[in-house]
This record gives sequence, structure tokens and C-alpha cells, in this order.
Amino acid sequence: MAGGVTGGGSATWSDRFEQGLHPAIERFNASIGFDITLLQEDLDGSIAHARMLANCGVIASDEAELLCTGLEQIRAEAEAGRFQPGLEDEDVHFAVERKLIALLGPVGKKLHTGRSRNDQVGTDLRLWLRRRLDELDPQIQGFQTALLKQARDHRSTLIPGYTHLQRAQPVCLAHHLLAYVEMLERDRQRLQDVRKRVNWSPLGAAALAGTPVPIDRRSTAQALGFDGIYANSLDAVSDRDFTVEFSAAASLLMVHLSRLAEEVIFWASEECGFVRLTDRCATGSSLMPQKKNPDVPELVRGKCGRVFGHLQGLLTMIKGLPLAYNKDFQEDKEALFDVVSTTKQCLEAMTILIEEGLSFRPDRLEAAVGSDFSNATDVADYLVARQVPFREAYQIVGAVVKQCLSEGLLLRDLSLERWQQFHPAIEVDLYEALAPRQVVAARTSEGGTGFTRVEEQLALWSERLGFTAQ
Repeated sequence: MAGGVTGGGSATWSDRFEQGLHPAIERFNASIGFDITLLQEDLDGSIAHARMLANCGVIASDEAELLCTGLEQIRAEAEAGRFQPGLEDEDVHFAVERKLIALLGPVGKKLHTGRSRNDQVGTDLRLWLRRRLDELDPQIQGFQTALLKQARDHRSTLIPGYTHLQRAQPVCLAHHLLAYVEMLERDRQRLQDVRKRVNWSPLGAAALAGTPVPIDRRSTAQALGFDGIYANSLDAVSDRDFTVEFSAAASLLMVHLSRLAEEVIFWASEECGFVRLTDRCATGSSLMPQKKNPDVPELVRGKCGRVFGHLQGLLTMIKGLPLAYNKDFQEDKEALFDVVSTTKQCLEAMTILIEEGLSFRPDRLEAAVGSDFSNATDVADYLVARQVPFREAYQIVGAVVKQCLSEGLLLRDLSLERWQQFHPAIEVDLYEALAPRQVVAARTSEGGTGFTRVEEQLALWSERLGFTAQ
């Protein structure tokens, strides 16, 4: 079996091998079914590599031009659907090289000079992820803008605030939505930070030890838009930290999407009724005609498990690998591809949900904040302002709530005379302090839910996100 990939035979390997792979092992070993995703990046890296070889005098300039022309022809054929490598190509790198040799003959055999599939795949994967990171950033920003629009529309709407899923204190709905805008900003920052470590070139590290071929690694790094090169060839071909880092950052982003999804599911329930789901983002039951199901947030909540699972899988794959390259690394691609795909799909779905998939019900929200004891803390604050120690005020209000519960009353229902039985410092102005809108307005500490503070944050985020009201 002579030849292999450079000799025109059917085998991938050198004449060191006498027999071909068992068909089942060939299928098991091949990655062409999924790493064809890296085709554009493989072509970009190969073009930069060919031009560098010519600049360094390793190949002639006209040979480099032929190689680049051939690589662009493969790109055009792929776009037209005519480049469809099969199992015999094993992976995208050999598929491109085999096609190039078929197009150019012996010149095509020169492209792989001074590199290995080990540094080649590392380069491709970084280029691919860098592009996806650059797509994710404006997508996250778009979701932030969708939340901001809802917040601007509900700057004076109140919603119950919860701790332990128990009514705690009323808050401004805009303040609640802006909390997710803040979370998403941290997600953007994390992904931008990941991009910095993605953007280092392993190209030219070869199999693991560098190459005696007089190449210029920094020129290919610059041509491909990398910030620099790996200083250690062993590290260059064996580093997959960036796949873990990205998956961890994506997992946190999915956590934030899932937390909001859970709230939407709760808000849309009959028991709560804070939002109505529109027909654009809900489905019905095959049996019960009256139902409208929150499929979008439920799917987002469920898809978190995929992303979390891939993160764990990548960590497990890497943890026991000796230096340098190992075939285990083939398992990084499907995981990484799915993390990116799932995260982008969930972001898109949640953006549509917030933009046109739900409408808040101010009437239900207003009724909710006016029918509980979430203003109890404000009675304590009222007494503190009249020189009553907080812990004493806390005990007084606890006794008041207990009495009201026993009589089926709310705090607003107690007469002034009965209030003064609990403490003589209480005056008629307490009733104003207990009104839900005043409860919210009073919280003017920096970062609080007070309307003036919320307006400041709406203005700040409108400027940051470049949002101007239509």
C-alpha cells in the first residue's frame, strides 16, 4: 500500500503501514463528520502558512500563489456544495490536502511543510471560536437591549420582590429586569476575557517540538489576527484550557438565562398571573384546549444541562493527559460546537421571548404588591426614624403582623389608635409610608429600587447600549 495522502494511494499514512484500518476502526477514528465545521478556518490558516513559507524562502513565490489559488478554489467548491469529503479523508485537514494535491499535483504536497496536524487543528479551533465569540457579543447586547426596552416601559410598574420565594419587599419592575442586564454584562466581560486567551497562535509548533524548517511563526500569527504566539511548543499543541474557559463562561450565561426563564414560567402560571404569553412564543396542549405552555423558557432551562455536561466532559477529557498531543483531543470539537450552538440558540429564543413573547399585567402586579405584608420592614424603618432601636422596632412589627394574621387584616387596615397601642411614636403619616409606591420610592440608596435610582440606571444603560426610544 504505497503512497498515502501524498502518494496518491488510498491510505492516509506513510509506507510504514502495510495494512489499512479495519472498517469499523476507520469509522471510529474519523472526525470528518464533524470537524468539517472547521473548513473555512483550515483554509485561512493554510493560506497564511503558504505565504509565510514563500516569504521565508522555503518554497517559491509562484508555488505559494498556486497553493493559495487552489485553497480558494476549494473554498468556492465548498460554498457551491461540490466539496464533500468522505470517510476515507479522515479529517478536514487531510481532506483539504488531498483535494489540493488532486488540483495542483506535486506542488500541493508542499503545503504541509513545517507544520503538523497537531498545531494545525489547534489553530483552526482557535480561529473558529474567536469568530463565534465575536458573534456572541452583539447577540448578548441585543438581549440586554430587549430587557432594557421592557424596563423603560415599566419604569413605574411594581412587582413583588422575593427572598426564599416568599414575598419580601415590593420593587420596581424595571429594577428587577435591569438586574439581568447587569448579569449579562458580566457574561460579556467574561467572554471578552476568554477571547484574549483564545487569540494566541500555536501554528508552527508542529507536532510537539517545533521544526527545523526556517519558518516565521510571528508572521502567520499576525496574518491570522492573533495577538501573539505560544512560547512553548509542547504547551501550544496540548492546550485546551480555552475550550474549558469558554464552556465555563457559557455555562454561567446559561445559568442567567435559566434563572430568568424560571421566573417567566412562574410569572405566567395561573397562580401568579404576572405575565401573559403571546401566541408567538407559546404552544398548546394536545389534549387540553385551554392551555398555553411556556415552551421557550422551559427549553432554555432544560438545555442548561447540555452546556454544563460538555463543560464537565471537557474537564474530564483533559485532566489525565500527558504532554503533548493525544487523540483524546478529538473529543473537544463536538462538545465545543454544541456549547456554542446551544448558547446562541437560547440567547436568540430568550430575546424573542422578551421582545414579543410576553406582556406584563400591571393590574395583577399592582394587586399583588398591595395585598401582603411586604411593607412590614417599612414600619420598622418608620420607627427607627423616630429613634426606636431597630431590633426593638423589628420585634414590635413582628407582633403587629402576628395580630393582623390572626384577624385576617393587612397593616393598612389597622386603625391609628391600634397602631399607637403598639408604640406611641406612630402617627397618621405611617399610612403614607406603607403605600407600596412610597415603599419603593423611599429606597434611594445607591443601587436601590427607588424610582430616582432606577431612572439613573435606565439612562446609564440606554447610553451604554446605544438605545434611543423610537
